[in-house]
Amino acid sequence: MASEEIGYRGPTACAAAGITYRQLDYWARTGLVEPSVRPAYGSGTQRLYSFRDVVVLKIVKRFLDTGVSLQNIRTAVQHLRERGFRDLERMTLMSDGATVYECTSPDEVHALLQGGQGIFGIAVGVVWRDVESALSQLHGERIDTGETLVGNNPADELARRRNRAV
Repeated sequence: MASEEIGYRGPTACAAAGITYRQLDYWARTGLVEPSVRPAYGSGTQRLYSFRDVVVLKIVKRFLDTGVSLQNIRTAVQHLRERGFRDLERMTLMSDGATVYECTSPDEVHALLQGGQGIFGIAVGVVWRDVESALSQLHGERIDTGETLVGNNPADELARRRNRAV
């Protein structure tokens, strides 16, 4: 099934991105990373995040872990949003702690490193594969039918039986 046809509820997105539900909720309410599949419509409804949303959540987490300010992360995420999140898996995001730079070629990475300041990078393709691996072990949801999809977790026999019974 194509990843565009699957959404992930908050707890699953948190587990795959390595964040707390409190962070997820705050980032959604403040517009940092909003669920692109289904927003919450008040009490009792659940947000549904796309695969790309979960990748962006993990990128935000990595930047926070390295000390980049939330303000600078917001600017970077806004830039990615304006690009339509295209080619994420081929991108390297670099930061000197103050500014986040998008690099799409080894030459751009090299040029930044030549500047002499302390820089760290996030190879988005690696984050992409980490999220794919994590989500393959967790539950997704078909966007069109709401059917729960079980990852490749052999320990989740009960959920598989429930889906067969329906």
